[in-house]
Amino acid sequence: MLPVKACIFDLDGVIVDTAKYHYLAWRRLANELGFDFSEEDNERLKGVSRMDSLNILLEIGGVQLDEARKEELAKKKNEWYVELIAHMDDKEILAGTTQFLTELQKVGVKIALGSASKNAKTILKRIGLMEMFDVIIDGTDISKAKPDPEVFLLGAEALKVEPSACVVFEDAVSGVEAALSAGMRVVGVGSKETLYKANDVVSSLAEMTLDRLEK
Repeated sequence: MLPVKACIFDLDGVIVDTAKYHYLAWRRLANELGFDFSEEDNERLKGVSRMDSLNILLEIGGVQLDEARKEELAKKKNEWYVELIAHMDDKEILAGTTQFLTELQKVGVKIALGSASKNAKTILKRIGLMEMFDVIIDGTDISKAKPDPEVFLLGAEALKVEPSACVVFEDAVSGVEAALSAGMRVVGVGSKETLYKANDVVSSLAEMTLDRLEK
């Protein structure tokens, strides 16, 4: 039996790549406000909550707005994003994901999703992976954004597993920090240069095996 009792996965950049859809929706909003928003700018929004992302976008554009207007714009951006993800299907699942989740299920490792996205369940349904997760903690369950460890601690609690027996899979620096703060081990999904604080780094879940997880 693996010493690891549970794996908690971030959604975007780990299971599926919805960053492109977020980017298109944020850029559309920036253009509507009269400035441009580059893919480089979009990197700053990785793992950041919707309202914090909006504040970064407004800072980039040098735009100041009251809270009511901000709420209105965040809602509009999300509506555009939901329209874009409505066309997603299982072809958008990132390499190795389904295979690794299946291997975890076979050996009895519990599986949770820990994402700041309020659209996580919609996306999982669209790509056909909803049934793979024992627990889903998303943006509707949390009050604090990563790097606060709340999302992962809630996942461990719901799975009834000690944080020290959990391994988190994350593609964002703030997510890696959140997992470490939760007392969990973490596998970074992406580049070693960016995610150097993680216990291990893979380019995708296609590189993950049960042996590597045990180590």
